[in-house]
Amino acid sequence: MRIDLNCDMGEGAGSDERILPLVTSANVACGVHAGDPTTMRHTIRLARQHGVGVGAHPSYPDRAGFGRRFLAATPEEVRDDVTFQIGALWAFCRAEGVRLTHVKAHGALYNAAATDRELARAICTAVRDIDPALPVMCLAQSPMVEVARSLGVPCVEEAFADRAYTPAGTLVPRRSPGAVIDDVAAVADRVSLLARERRVVAADGSSIAIAAQSVCVHGDTPGAERLVAAIRARLARDGVEVRPFDAPTAGDAP
Repeated sequence: MRIDLNCDMGEGAGSDERILPLVTSANVACGVHAGDPTTMRHTIRLARQHGVGVGAHPSYPDRAGFGRRFLAATPEEVRDDVTFQIGALWAFCRAEGVRLTHVKAHGALYNAAATDRELARAICTAVRDIDPALPVMCLAQSPMVEVARSLGVPCVEEAFADRAYTPAGTLVPRRSPGAVIDDVAAVADRVSLLARERRVVAADGSSIAIAAQSVCVHGDTPGAERLVAAIRARLARDGVEVRPFDAPTAGDAP
């Protein structure tokens, strides 16, 4: 059993240096919803130091709302915004000798693209045009997964450790009570169940089958470093290997 553990980084939460040694993939803010050029370079250097994969984390251009407000952008505008942001992070990765491992949209853009096929196509087209081999992280079992595959874009299906799910398998809106789970033991239990049995318990108590290759903990969740540490400890106890989604396992072809 194995799982990738990813976290949003470079967003000014102040816990990056404590979290990065505990995760295997980092989604680095591209200076639009959060971060800046100096932070981007610093975060990439930290990731390199700890052997953590670096992904671009593009967003709606909305610093005031931290990228968590839906903007009425056309698919063409989204495509170009995403291209711009990936290009910025890619340049810093290249300057630091680090390979860009994936792209994961942020906040409202991520949630919108999970159900809006045109927005999903805009993001995936931007990624494909930059590098057809560059994977996109998508909400597991969402229409965006289907769009990525239809375009020939590698897709990493993702679940969330600290977010509540609806019975339909979508994320409970952030403004709803209980949308963000900050109980350390509960989060660790959820990730263990997801990694071992490929399922998660929804907000109504029902069980949802989710075959995810990566699990996200939000870096700006209060006490995020405690959540990640608890997850790592629980997975180790349960015999689940935490490793990057693109890392070969023993017996894989070189």
